[in-house]
Amino acid sequence: MSEQIAQHLGQRIVTRDLKPGERIQELKVAGALNVSRGSVREALLIMERRHLVQIFPRRGAVVSALTPDSVNHLYDIYIELLCVLGNKLLERWSGQELQGILGQVRELQQVVDALGAGSPDVAEQVIDAGFAVMQEAYSLVGNPFLEETLENFRPAISRTYFVALDHFRGDIRETARFFRALGQAAAAGDADALASAIRAFGEHQRGRVLSILEREGEPA
Repeated sequence: MSEQIAQHLGQRIVTRDLKPGERIQELKVAGALNVSRGSVREALLIMERRHLVQIFPRRGAVVSALTPDSVNHLYDIYIELLCVLGNKLLERWSGQELQGILGQVRELQQVVDALGAGSPDVAEQVIDAGFAVMQEAYSLVGNPFLEETLENFRPAISRTYFVALDHFRGDIRETARFFRALGQAAAAGDADALASAIRAFGEHQRGRVLSILEREGEPA
């Protein structure tokens, strides 16, 4: 129950329905979702570990802000973890064995082609399709520690993706190009090309989010 509540509230933060600095009141959430305050409290602790909220004495939980420092800290680690995932994938599998993940890449491209940049929920759908590719990679790599670590980053990284895609709708095509390059490198068994594609896309996303924060002049 607590995990479900955390996912529900986390999605509202990712999509900016809950804004940075906004208080999340246990009693109000418990009433709206018809759950116990204890479950909400546990959910907020989960969200604090995922860097979506900060919990203060006597004030309670507040939606955390995206700042240049937090974005840089996040991408410094996340890019390296993705490279580890890609490297382990190619160490263990090749050729026909990668058809599942290549199929997920094709599905993501179809999602992008079908939606178009003007669709209202395009950012959420593209993000979900991207993580479906990662889920396939997890199953092939079979490292529960790496999977758990990357999944714990998912809410925070989704938040930055949403900010970038919401401001730069043209980046939806950039996302499709990234996954196409990823698929080509994986199919060729080219670990260097795979790592290069991951780093290029990660740095592109980092730059986009930082430019938005600079332009807005305040945390997002």
